[in-house]
Parts: sequence; C-alpha cells; structure tokens
Amino acid sequence: MTAPEITIATPADRPAVVGSLVAAFVKDPVLRYLFPDEETYPRYAAAFFGNLFDKRVHRSSIWTIGGGASVAIWEPPADGSLAPEGSLAAHYPADVLGRVEGYDAAVHAALPEFPYWYLGVLGTHPDSAGRGWGRAVMRAGLDRAAADGLPAILETSKPANVELYRRAGWEVVRYVAEPLPTWIMQQPGAAQSGTSSHVVPGGR
Repeated sequence: MTAPEITIATPADRPAVVGSLVAAFVKDPVLRYLFPDEETYPRYAAAFFGNLFDKRVHRSSIWTIGGGASVAIWEPPADGSLAPEGSLAAHYPADVLGRVEGYDAAVHAALPEFPYWYLGVLGTHPDSAGRGWGRAVMRAGLDRAAADGLPAILETSKPANVELYRRAGWEVVRYVAEPLPTWIMQQPGAAQSGTSSHVVPGGR
C-alpha cells in the first residue's frame, strides 16, 4: 500500500495534530513530568501542543501524514527562542507553569549556539503506529535542514528512543540530568559552525 502524502500543516490541521500528539504522549516521561495528573493531562497537554503548533504553523515547519496522524514539529533556525509564550499562563496553575518553564529553560541552556533545525516534537497517534510514518515526517525536516546546510537537533527523555534515533543517524552530544534525564542528539549537516557535536515537547 502506498503511504499517504506528506504535507505541511495549515491552521485547519490544528485539531487533528493536537489530538494525535495528546494521545501519542500519554506515557512520555516529559509530558507526564509536566502534567502528572490523569484528569488534567488531556487539557494541559492539548494547550502545550496547541501552543507549539500555533508558533510554528505559519513558518511552514510542521510536517504531517495521514491527516495529522503522524506529526513532526520543527523549529527553523531563524527563531532563537524555544521558551513557551505567555499564553500558556492562562491555561496552567502556577505549579504546572513552573514545571513547563523550568524544563524548557534547562533544555534550552543545553542547546548549541550555532544555527540548526530543531525537532521539537515527533509523534504518531497510537492507532497509526508501526507504519513508519514518524520516520517519514522526521525525514522531511531533515531534508530541509540538509538543504540549508545545517545540522538537526532533538532532545528525548526516553532511554529506548536514544537507540532508535541512533539507528536513524542521530548522535548523543549532551546529557541533561535535571529536572529529568534528557539526551540531546544531533544529525550532522553540511555546515556546523566549528563544531561536530550536539524535543522536545520533541524529538521526544
């Protein structure tokens, strides 16, 4: 069977993309650290992914397949900040907002200073798992980074994902111990600004 076409997300894809990511990250270490309560997880995770979607959708850096069943949210190098926007404050109580901002600050401090494409989120709805769609939408962003002559960066807090990403060409370049174990990984690009090393909500 031919795989569905990979497309760049538009605002109309927001409900499907957010719904897929909320379902995909139910057991993810980062999302459950940020939103541990079962009752509020769906609402808080939807606000989290919706915020990321809204910041990236107009930059043509969200690739989807299967009507949003699998999603890769990439951050182009032109935007220097990965910090959550103030709009999240309206969705979270102070303790939750503190965890989101604290985790983001810890990861951001470990990221390189040279230009790169950042794979902030990679997820597939459980109903569509096992079809290779996640690798396909990831590849679309990697191709864009390669066309720009830039490396690609992601972070993951799932130990099992480290080996999966290694098999896809990524290398661990930094480890962040707090607030939870996180591996920073890189795929080399044509230009690396003098270095050969280096979420995510991503490449989680």
